[in-house]
Amino acid sequence: MTAMMKATVFVAPGRIELVDKPIPAIGPNDALIRITTTTICGTDVHILKGEYPVVPGLTIGHEPVGVIEKLGSAVQGYQEGQRVIAGAICPNFNSYAAQDGAPSQDGSYLIPLHQCGGHGYKATAGWRFGNLIDGTQAEYVLVPDAQANLAPIPDGLSDEQVLMCPDIMSTGFKGAENANIKLGDTVVVFAQGPIGLCATAGARLMGATTVIAVDGNDHRLGISKVMGADVTLNFRNCDIVSEVMKLTGGRGADSAIEALGTQATFEQALRVLKPGGTLSSLGVYSSDLTIPMSAFAAGLGDHRINTALCPGGKERMRRLMNVVASQRVDLGVLVTHTYKLDDIVAAYELFANQRDGVLKVAIKPN
Repeated sequence: MTAMMKATVFVAPGRIELVDKPIPAIGPNDALIRITTTTICGTDVHILKGEYPVVPGLTIGHEPVGVIEKLGSAVQGYQEGQRVIAGAICPNFNSYAAQDGAPSQDGSYLIPLHQCGGHGYKATAGWRFGNLIDGTQAEYVLVPDAQANLAPIPDGLSDEQVLMCPDIMSTGFKGAENANIKLGDTVVVFAQGPIGLCATAGARLMGATTVIAVDGNDHRLGISKVMGADVTLNFRNCDIVSEVMKLTGGRGADSAIEALGTQATFEQALRVLKPGGTLSSLGVYSSDLTIPMSAFAAGLGDHRINTALCPGGKERMRRLMNVVASQRVDLGVLVTHTYKLDDIVAAYELFANQRDGVLKVAIKPN
C-alpha cells in the first residue's frame, strides 16, 4: 500500500485544498524531509489568486524546515534524523548561469504556459519548490540535489528562528548586498513587509549608518526600528522624496531598496537617489514598469539598477543561520501567527487579507 501524506495543492484561481498525496519516492541525489515548520509567502498568495500560473494539483510552498527522513544513496555528509533547512531556490549548480556566478538562475528559465492552462512562457529561474515540483506546505517534501541544498540547523536554534532563512531573509539580505552599500551610507528601504524588514536589517549589517524605512503602516514601521531603521517615514503623512532630500542635505540617498513591486515605489526609489546611486529591486512586478525621464536623469545620472532573486544553496543557508546564531538580528519576531497544516486554508485567508497584524505565519503539520 502506498504511504500517503497531507499536502496543500493549488486547485484553481482562488482555491487551494488540503488533500492526500503519496509520500514522494526519492532518487539517489534526493532527500525526503519531514516538515516540522513551513510558512506562507506572498508569492503563494499570487499563486492562489491565479496571478502566477502553476499546474493544478501542485503542492505549493517553498520554505522548508524539517528533519531528514530518508537519504538518497549518493548523498553524503548527512544523516537521517538531522534537522535541516533548504533554500526556496534549490539549484543543482550544473547550469551555465550557476557556474557563471548566478546560482539562483539555475534550472529552466522559461517554460510553456500551456502546461499551466495559459499561453506563452513564464520565467522560473532556479525556483522549483511549489513552482515546478511539489513544495513544502505538506507533511513531507522531496529535496532535489540534496547534497548541494541541505543545510544543518545549528544546535540551539528553533524552527521559528531559522524559518526566514530559506526565502525572506535570503531575499531581503540580497537586496542590501545588491545596493552597493558602503560604511556611512544612507539607504532608503521602500515597504516594510517581511522582505523589506529583512532588507532593513541587512542594510544596517552591511554598514549603512542611516537606514530610512518607508511604509504606510505604523505598526510595521515600529518593527523596522527593531530591525535597524534609524528613521521611519509613513508615506501617508509626508512626501517621501522631499523628506529624504531634507534628511540628506539635498544630496540624495546612496542607495534605495524597493521591496514591494509597484510603479509608485520603484519610481520613488529612483527619485531619492543621489547621482551615481544604486536602486536595488526586490519587488515582483505584475505589469510593465515606466522609468520617468526626470527620475532617471534622462539616462545621464550614472544610476545602477540591480534586480535579485532569492539566493539558495547550502552555503547561503549556512551563512544566514550564522547571522541568526550570532544574535545580530532576531527574525523570530516576524513570525506572528502559528497554524496547524489542517487549518492552512484559514491561514491563507488571514495572510492574504493581512489581518490581525500578520507578518509571517508558521505552519506546522499535526
